[in-house]
Amino acid sequence: MSYGQKSERKLSVELTSVIDCRSDTVTRPSKGMRKAMAEALVGDDVFREDPTVLELEKAMAKELGKEAGLFVPTGSMGNLICVMVHCWGRGLEIILGDRSHIHVYEQGTIAQFGGVHHRTVKNFDDGTFSVEEMKGLFRSGAPEDPHDPITSLVCIENTQNKCGGRALPLAWIEEVALACKELKLPLHCDGARLFNSAVSLNLPTSELVKHCDTVSVCLSKGLGAPVGSVIVGSEKFITKAIRVRKALGGGMRQVGILAAAGLYGLTHNKSRMSIDHQNAKKVARAIKDYGVGVATIDEASVDTNLVFAKLHPEYVAIDFVARMAKTSEDPDDQVAVQICQMGKNTIRICLHLDNSDDKMVDQICKKLRFVFNDIKK
Repeated sequence: MSYGQKSERKLSVELTSVIDCRSDTVTRPSKGMRKAMAEALVGDDVFREDPTVLELEKAMAKELGKEAGLFVPTGSMGNLICVMVHCWGRGLEIILGDRSHIHVYEQGTIAQFGGVHHRTVKNFDDGTFSVEEMKGLFRSGAPEDPHDPITSLVCIENTQNKCGGRALPLAWIEEVALACKELKLPLHCDGARLFNSAVSLNLPTSELVKHCDTVSVCLSKGLGAPVGSVIVGSEKFITKAIRVRKALGGGMRQVGILAAAGLYGLTHNKSRMSIDHQNAKKVARAIKDYGVGVATIDEASVDTNLVFAKLHPEYVAIDFVARMAKTSEDPDDQVAVQICQMGKNTIRICLHLDNSDDKMVDQICKKLRFVFNDIKK
């Protein structure tokens, strides 16, 4: 991180009493980002007249190697729009991982509002799934058998959040894409943290999605914007997506104020994500060193900015999370660290823009050491 970035945030690490590691969505806009938002040129985006929105959409489409883009309020809406456009009809279904965000965390909106059936394939711990199993789930809706839904889309998630923020291997993505081509199915990528994956694999972002027909990318995670996502695809696809966005209530007016934050993040924050990845590895090492007898972690699985650890069966995540968020009079226990519970015995720690200072990372590790030692007493 450059001196300018550090001074811009003016983080007073010594006085920090709470460090938020729950998600990279908790970051606050920096002064530079706020300035860009305040000075953004705006227009009515429902009329497609907001110049900053159009600039963001064009920039993201170029970044991902697609024809066009569309700014949307949230990643969940972005995924829903993409599914609904791909599944433009009734009695259709998609195939996706059983630990995917669309399946687990989006309230089944593709069924609620899109009338689209979920069909899951088992995610492996590295975020991938069996391509052969996927192919076996395909249903063509042959006229002679009216019982089955018609498989119309395959979805992948990169990085794969619930599997530990894993960066999907390019070779596997190409294998999925080849199978989709054989089955004449489009491929959608939920790329909420796609830039983290590109940084981890040291590949251009466009290379990871060159075989995907559509992609949804979040602006409020690694890029540090306060709100928004962008979906990209062909011009024909985006024309339909605009119609669906409007129906879902996502037509916005002078939204260039928000799009400016996304542009700023794309320009200034994409290249610094490697810092979060390095910090995640430091935290993973602390868990391995200090958590003996309490927690286990596979350091090799820490690809990006998310750290997942498994507590031994006698410990429950909700209690560990609560203890990390408390402080005491002990001089080594003066900082509260907020983390997430991801299942009964699993915890997640997220590294991001607002906790990336070296001293702050040291405080996180120090807190982990104290809590682990306290538990063992």
